[in-house]
Amino acid sequence: MSWNDPASPVTDATREGAADLPDKNPLLVALGERVRNLRARRGLTRKAVAQVAEVSERHLANLEYGIGNASILVLQQVARALQCSLAELLGDVTTTSPEWLLIRELLEHRSEAELRRARLALGELFGTGGDVAARSNRIALIGLRGAGKTTLGQMLAEDLDYPFVELSREIEKFAGCQISEIHNLYGTNAYRRYERRALEEAIQIYPEAVIATPGGLVSDAATLNLLLSHCYTVWLQADPEEHMQRVAAQGDLRPMAASREAMDDLRRILTGRAAFYSKADLVFDTSSAPLAETFQALRMKVREALQIG
Repeated sequence: MSWNDPASPVTDATREGAADLPDKNPLLVALGERVRNLRARRGLTRKAVAQVAEVSERHLANLEYGIGNASILVLQQVARALQCSLAELLGDVTTTSPEWLLIRELLEHRSEAELRRARLALGELFGTGGDVAARSNRIALIGLRGAGKTTLGQMLAEDLDYPFVELSREIEKFAGCQISEIHNLYGTNAYRRYERRALEEAIQIYPEAVIATPGGLVSDAATLNLLLSHCYTVWLQADPEEHMQRVAAQGDLRPMAASREAMDDLRRILTGRAAFYSKADLVFDTSSAPLAETFQALRMKVREALQIG
């Protein structure tokens, strides 16, 4: 049997069945095309792939023609048979061209430190890295709500004689409504667009500033890249219990209504974002110590890092 599978009972039946389904799901059709293309690229017959993947040839044929809704485990087996990653099988931007695939191969299995060097080099190559001197004059505070970004940010801005920018207020100015209304009326994707526009404008307007960012800003890779490229970034850390107490002290008692569940959610959010927060230039713990003592320690670390007298 040749790699492109000349007509067989399985193939003919599948093609006829596929032709009778005018409303095939576009996602499944695209998935099937990727499976066929990867199989052709490897020079493998459908039978050979089905045997290695431990699925029936008919099941694989259905998948290739977009009429089979395979489970994740089956897709993982097919990916292994095709000697590719599950991501490549499912399809993302890094699978769209040979150059992307070659770049992926170069970066695969690299350490976090090596990947960071590669990211910074690419930023410099494409002119998106920002001016180093200008970057050090904008201090961005990141972290969960209740970490002290607004309180410590205002104190730091006053100490440095820099403008203080609370990005959440700038987002509301762009949208013409409160952040809760943005989410309710337009959804999370619209909010992320306003967030990025507000950050872009702050970078353009303020050559010097202390910027307090929303806790979820790191969820969008493009916005996080923009922040890291144009601001000296400080992750303000705190224990989950401290976060909860500070939010309640601000007058928001909603998390306390179901405190155990809210605490579990908070821990999950912190765990999910920690790897992104850790891209900051400086990590500073705001737990336990009194405010004045915490500020003095932060002030000293920032001035030392930025070589401010």
